[in-house]
Amino acid sequence: MNIETARLNDGVDIPVYGFGTYQIPADGSAYRAVREALDLGIRHIDTAVAYFNEQEVGRAVRESGIPREEIFVTSKLWLQDYGREAARKGIETSLRKLGLDYVDLYLIHQPYGDVPGAWQAMEEAKADGKIRSIGVSNMTPAIWSAFVPQFDTMPSVNQVEFNPYFQQRELRAIMAKENVRLESWGPLAQGNKDLFSEPAIQRIAEAHGKNAAQVILRFECQEGAIIFPKSTNPERIKSNMDIFDFALTDEEMDAMRALDKGKGSHDPDAPGVAEFLISAFDVHAND
Repeated sequence: MNIETARLNDGVDIPVYGFGTYQIPADGSAYRAVREALDLGIRHIDTAVAYFNEQEVGRAVRESGIPREEIFVTSKLWLQDYGREAARKGIETSLRKLGLDYVDLYLIHQPYGDVPGAWQAMEEAKADGKIRSIGVSNMTPAIWSAFVPQFDTMPSVNQVEFNPYFQQRELRAIMAKENVRLESWGPLAQGNKDLFSEPAIQRIAEAHGKNAAQVILRFECQEGAIIFPKSTNPERIKSNMDIFDFALTDEEMDAMRALDKGKGSHDPDAPGVAEFLISAFDVHAND
């Protein structure tokens, strides 16, 4: 299967469909899931320092038999490694755990603390060829306007919560001005049953001979989002990919847009979020 790519604002091509590894444990599960995804033709794998599975993800990439340049690998810097010097070390730790010479995309995972210092280290790592593209994650319009004007270079992506119930219209308008791509975490709204049973989605699914998940993912792709649904079930991984042989009509797209509730499950602007996240765990506990 040929999965479409999108060109980022720095000229790097990224597959618009990938595989997410959040909450897939490093007990062999992450390795097996990534190998399964790669065997099915997925060439974009998303991990993070704070997922604690970089080693298994990297091993799956290295042992897949697929040329390294054909696989797009993303990881993310955690809060404990913000600031220029700490971020330099954090990037090296990621590369060591992954067992790779470079990552294709590296993100500021949570936008709190010395983000500008971390960004500077990421810019330097990009200049050194250790990272091909750099981006941010969980930036709301308010957080974006606080940090991005301080950056020398524009992020290539902002990875945020995005699904039919939370369509991020204000944020997308800001990002569009700089040709920054939206990546969606939680593209299936963490399996929200209400979303899956929406009458509009059911009608569209029936019209195309597809299931609700496929309709949701297809909508997000047509809206220009880069998506990576997560599953450890091989049949579901395969089913979720089956979205490139149909397209939603203008009317169907409008029906999907009408589902927007304007808010998600996570609010990065809420008081106390930064403090909670920094104390949630220690990413270097096992280094």
